[in-house]
Order: sequence, then structure tokens, then C-alpha cells
Amino acid sequence: MALLKEAKKVIIDKFKTHEGDTGSPEVQVAMLTERINQLTEHLKQHKKDHHSRRGLL
Repeated sequence: MALLKEAKKVIIDKFKTHEGDTGSPEVQVAMLTERINQLTEHLKQHKKDHHSRRGLL
């Protein structure tokens, strides 16, 4: 359930500080935030998925 390439590209384009920027704190935090949001939505639907729940810890 990783981020799709298209979603990563959109996030990078939105938060990059210069061309080719994928490692700045802004980009990294935005990507982690999106991943957390995806996991949260997944866990709302699949309450017994304890393996994925550990991904939030």
C-alpha cells in the first residue's frame, strides 16, 4: 500500500524547494503525512488489520 508514483510526483512538485528536490524536509514530511493518512483510512475500514496498524507505530 505504498504511495503510487503519480502521487509521489504530485507531492514532490508541490513541496520541492528547487528542481530535482526529493530529499528536503518539506518533501519528506509531506510524503510521510500522505502515507499516514492512507494507513489511517485503511484501518478505519479494516479494523482487524493489526499488521498494518503496526506501520503507524
